[in-house]
Amino acid sequence: MTFAQRLGLVQAGLLAAGIDAALMTPGADLRYLTGYDAKPLERLTCLVVRANSDPVLVVPALEVLAAQASPVMELGIEISSWQETEDPYALTAHLVGAASVVALDDHMWAQKVLDLRSVMPATRQVLAGKIIAPIRMRKDASEIASLRRAGAAIDEVHAKVPGCLRPGRTEREVGAEISNLIMAAGHVAVDFVIVASGPNAASPHHEVSDRVLAIGDPVVVDIGGTMPDGYRSDCTRTYSLGAPGAEYADSYAILLQAQKAACASVKPEVTCEQVDATGREVLVAAGLGELFIHRTGHGIGLESHEEPYIVSGNDLPLAAGMVFSVEPGFYLAGRYGARIEDIVVCTENGYESLNHQPRELVIV
Repeated sequence: MTFAQRLGLVQAGLLAAGIDAALMTPGADLRYLTGYDAKPLERLTCLVVRANSDPVLVVPALEVLAAQASPVMELGIEISSWQETEDPYALTAHLVGAASVVALDDHMWAQKVLDLRSVMPATRQVLAGKIIAPIRMRKDASEIASLRRAGAAIDEVHAKVPGCLRPGRTEREVGAEISNLIMAAGHVAVDFVIVASGPNAASPHHEVSDRVLAIGDPVVVDIGGTMPDGYRSDCTRTYSLGAPGAEYADSYAILLQAQKAACASVKPEVTCEQVDATGREVLVAAGLGELFIHRTGHGIGLESHEEPYIVSGNDLPLAAGMVFSVEPGFYLAGRYGARIEDIVVCTENGYESLNHQPRELVIV
């Protein structure tokens, strides 16, 4: 899908919803619609997508050259610049024109939301996510190819993780080495590195600490980065320094069954909550259900976490092109934890996994 087609879909969505314009500040939505990876600064940059006329990009004068170097120019989008002593919010309001309702990108800074409200006091503000999220949720072939490359890059890193895990090293030291590997694998940014050893593995979003790795430790390694085209990677594998205890090994075997079952359930028309329930039921049946303390997954694309969310209560049916994580886990506070995460694509007939490193417990 071209940028122009994406903009056209947003305009059609605005018309259908009775919304006069959508305002997109720097972030994933702006990049998705125009290819412009603008810096989020205190100065206002804002794409004005009007339902009934051509879009305009508002930029500070010192960012004009950067905007012109982006695909914005090829799209024929007008650039309206403002000087340091001018009011960009008044300029944006003028471009929007008389409007009853405007949609603001979901991650717009509160300061910008309030400044826009002050120059358009009679205009109702709503979230733009209800218009753009359904479009972004279904990836086209080029986006899926980008996510495949991201998956291959992070797989390359996980293949080298066992060489990083040695007794006597701290989580922080291991994390620094993994960060270097993420960059060496072709990413342009490290988004996160979780190296959670021993009892730290019971905290799903633990990052790194000065805890020293020891024989007998399980180690959850959850890593991800941004590729040059903006698409993200995210993959979790669990390692063990030496053979694990029988209790942990048995629980991990159940977790692997749960992850496989959840992945196998992915196909069009199955709901997000059904995927969550499929894996969760395996853990519940084995007495591990209360230790699975988070949703099964999240969408991924130009953001590490985006829609759809694979969670109880989300009755959204899956559709071909949706890409999301499947990552059940178990966490026993004070003792240990484990998680297995793959990024999967919902296809016309089932699913495709974008990660291919072994999912079994890796004994180092």
